[in-house]
Amino acid sequence: MKPLIILALLALAGCSATPTSIVQRPTSVRPMLPEPALASNGAIYQAAAYKPMFEDRRARHIGDMLTISITERTNAMKAGASSGSKSGSVSFSTPGIAQGRFGANVAANAVNKFADGDNQSATNTFSGVIGVTVTEVLSNGNLIVAGEKQIALNKGVEFIRFSGMVSPDSIQSGNTVASTQVADARIEYRTNSQIDRAEMTAMVSRFFQSLLPF
Repeated sequence: MKPLIILALLALAGCSATPTSIVQRPTSVRPMLPEPALASNGAIYQAAAYKPMFEDRRARHIGDMLTISITERTNAMKAGASSGSKSGSVSFSTPGIAQGRFGANVAANAVNKFADGDNQSATNTFSGVIGVTVTEVLSNGNLIVAGEKQIALNKGVEFIRFSGMVSPDSIQSGNTVASTQVADARIEYRTNSQIDRAEMTAMVSRFFQSLLPF
């Protein structure tokens, strides 16, 4: 029993420290080391130091930063109905003996009807702003981005995480991208507050109570 208690306490401590995540990891990377500068050939144009004069400094390399504007709103509704009916009848008679005496008639009718209906609806809204880092540059120029924001409130920590694939054409001025234009977006809000600990404690208590003989 003691090893089980120790494992449960360790699991409880781990869950309260960092909640599980659906976001692609890692959520931050460092920029790659710059390539060695080519020797000057004496010309005015130098490919290694070229920067477009009228182009914004947009994220395009590993380690560059983007700002994701989270504006997610989903609505789902489902309705279904079914009905049916079934009926049947049975009848039989026995001929009478001696000119109709002792004869009998029996009849039975049965009707069965049912109806069923179901309505479900769900609405979710998630809004906010989070900074992300380019973690990978694909061969077609698309950017894989990921980021995490941690906010400590009282005795709990809130985790806001984001990851997805961004097309360079979707990047607006100020390196801002709307979350609705991010492919394979994974957005989550988790917390390790006292509520989570209370839920986990209740689960552990129910587990050990189920092992007790009384």
